[in-house]
Amino acid sequence: MTQPMPQPVPQPLVLRCDGRPVARYVHPDDLPARLSPRPYLHPVTTLGGTPVTEARPADHLHHLGVGVAVPDVAGHNFWGGRTYVRDRGPVELDNHGEQRHTGWKLRDADGFVEDLVWTAGGAEVLRERRTVAAVPLTASAWALDTVFALTNTGDEDLSIGSPATNGRPGAGYGGFFWRAPQHPAGPPAVFTADAEGEAAVHGRPAGWLALRGAGWTLVFAGATGDTRRDPWFVRTGEYPGVGSSLAWSARLPLPAGESAVRRVVTVVADGALDRAEAGALVRKALP
Repeated sequence: MTQPMPQPVPQPLVLRCDGRPVARYVHPDDLPARLSPRPYLHPVTTLGGTPVTEARPADHLHHLGVGVAVPDVAGHNFWGGRTYVRDRGPVELDNHGEQRHTGWKLRDADGFVEDLVWTAGGAEVLRERRTVAAVPLTASAWALDTVFALTNTGDEDLSIGSPATNGRPGAGYGGFFWRAPQHPAGPPAVFTADAEGEAAVHGRPAGWLALRGAGWTLVFAGATGDTRRDPWFVRTGEYPGVGSSLAWSARLPLPAGESAVRRVVTVVADGALDRAEAGALVRKALP
């Protein structure tokens, strides 16, 4: 198989919504291998300019704004940090991969389509087509539309796992992930259409899930049937973060030549939305 040639590290791309800058997409060239180098969006802001992402925080240096990260692809760590090993716990392993830019299919002010290759140990593991768009909603809210397609281009079947599938209950993270900022006033609130609090929403599917911080609200929604079936990984007490889990309780098979495709639309709003306002904006973002 001919591998796509990685391209020079692209310059940061500023994403705009109705002409306003709302996100910066970066391809870092200074990340150590143990952080699983990959492109990510940071900072992402509300239309009013409030930051709603964090990158490389002291508590988890491998948390990088908004992106796609998976802790176990056929044994390779594309999440960063330690690897959870059954019957041993978190272990420092030399098994980290990286996501490398191979080309733009589209690059506009309000979005882009990018091709990436996921490599580990110098070998290709996956290819990805990533599509990101900034969509206007109201005078105080916009939506980040993120689609990623992970394709097994090899000749052998592989699977995607998580610490949960490797023996750590409740740690089924991996896929789309958003690290939100800490605030001195305390952790953000989290709720869905019919539940509230980390314990009530973590590890469960929901049509949408809202994270409400100091002066901002994020509302995450799966935009395909497969994405809606994936449980949400939620942290508010230890740190603020939300992800859509590809392998919550069982490994996700990815046969040779097949793709796993997910789409998450995130409403980014100024102010503290209530349940009715969050639901209304999701319906506007996903007509």
